[in-house]
Amino acid sequence: MKLSQYKYNLPQELIAKHPTENRDESRLMVINRKTKQIEHRVFKDIIDYFNEDDVLVFNNTKVFPARLYGNKEKTGAEIEVFLLRELNKEQRLWDVLVDPARKIRIGNKLYFGEDDVLVAEVIDNTTSRGRTLRFLFDGSYDEFKDTLYRLGETPLPKFIRREVIEEDRERYQTVYAKHEGAVAAPTAGLHFSKQLLKRLEIKGLNFAEITLHVGLGNFRTVDVEDLTKHKMDSEQINIPMDAVDIVNAAKQNKKNICAVGTTVLRTLESSVTTDGYLKPYSGWTNKFIFPPYEFAVPNMLITNFHLPLSTLLMMVSAFAGYDLLFEAYKVAVKEKYRFGTYGDAMLII
Repeated sequence: MKLSQYKYNLPQELIAKHPTENRDESRLMVINRKTKQIEHRVFKDIIDYFNEDDVLVFNNTKVFPARLYGNKEKTGAEIEVFLLRELNKEQRLWDVLVDPARKIRIGNKLYFGEDDVLVAEVIDNTTSRGRTLRFLFDGSYDEFKDTLYRLGETPLPKFIRREVIEEDRERYQTVYAKHEGAVAAPTAGLHFSKQLLKRLEIKGLNFAEITLHVGLGNFRTVDVEDLTKHKMDSEQINIPMDAVDIVNAAKQNKKNICAVGTTVLRTLESSVTTDGYLKPYSGWTNKFIFPPYEFAVPNMLITNFHLPLSTLLMMVSAFAGYDLLFEAYKVAVKEKYRFGTYGDAMLII
């Protein structure tokens, strides 16, 4: 497959700027791979497509307020710092992206918050855009973390062109988020409300939880036409034994296994035995899925409508089938479905 095959015309106004009023009341497009049929429903109707002992696999990562705005010493120039990951707790070292990158050198100090409550020093230039910062802070680690998070902003993707508001702190987070470490939300999960989860549980579905700390690699542009040459950023994953047991029992009993989002899809497919079963794993994955690809674990997928040329769109086309997915996207544009992070949902069966 080639990059140019993932181009389609998406009117800017179809990119959702805000979530629906209620999580489980976004629109839902259901695509049947066997019959090639496309249905239009509301997200909470998803319950109609599952039976007792089917499994939903969720990504329980938690987004932290990763975007900081500060000023450079001497010049006072405004600098945006995007926290990627903590490198060393004791030394307060963080791996970050800075913008504009060209103005930042090793040794520069950056000041954040009123009265410069937080100061950071650039100690390493790791890549053209990446830096390592050491935060200089006198208090305890908990006080440092509180200050960092109080000053940080919910890291909405840049394609949502608006100011971040208070509502985003809650809505750019799944209701089942547990383990902090993501700089982007696993968006398919945003459609689940506590009530819907309860109804699914009463119907007899089983839930399995894995963790993938979503990084910025999801939004990184693919700049090679030949997809086999694209390298994904590594992301931290954890597949615990209890999730493995739930998924493998369902597989053995020929029950449906539904990945809630592309992050779950990647995680499940990153740790598979030779006979197609899931195995526990804790570490990193840089798996890049695009057609043709044979999925070993899940046979259903919940996902959002993804932007043109994105790796997420490529992954979903591997699951749904390229032609069927692009037919569905044509329908979605015509029917004015909402695209992107806060957009509508798709169920592929």
